[in-house]
Amino acid sequence: MSMKTVFTTGEAAKICKVSQQTIIRCFDAGQLKGFRVPGSKFRRIPREQLVAFMRDNNIPTDALENGKQKILVVDDDADLTELIVSVLESSGRFETRTANNGFEAGMMVKEYRPNLIILDVMLPDINGKEVCARIRNDSSLDAVKVLCISGMVERDKIHELKTAGADDFLQKPFDMDVLIIRMNNLLGLEGARAAAA
Repeated sequence: MSMKTVFTTGEAAKICKVSQQTIIRCFDAGQLKGFRVPGSKFRRIPREQLVAFMRDNNIPTDALENGKQKILVVDDDADLTELIVSVLESSGRFETRTANNGFEAGMMVKEYRPNLIILDVMLPDINGKEVCARIRNDSSLDAVKVLCISGMVERDKIHELKTAGADDFLQKPFDMDVLIIRMNNLLGLEGARAAAA
């Protein structure tokens, strides 16, 4: 993957985990340096300016450094967690951390600030719906995507999860390829089926 040197406001927003409006506001206020594409209103941000902006605002630059998406896998099934981690790590596009209960997941989300959480709904301490709700109550975690996984199938439960803030739901057992496609869709990565649209 070649190193990107110039970013759109949308790409910068994703990297900084803030809304595109925030990036545009900072750009227009001169806090984030860049340039406009001649003859258009498009804003572009050179890499070194984005790094400087991130450092000034205490935004971790690791997403920019290695270009990998940060994934937190939360499940008390050690075998499944290990399988998901090995598949994700081997793709070279993701870096992963794991938690095996809701309490640990809550602590790690704040510290690790993942792009996406793969969250088992049936955790030993608090259920996934509660974890979703806590994440959604913290506005600094707005950009975090949540993909819930579970063996349960009741439609109303899936609806409750989405109401609580889950972005997607995948029923166990699932195919790893399907998991990757769903993750790519949520993260807006190439390789998602919808990429051509």
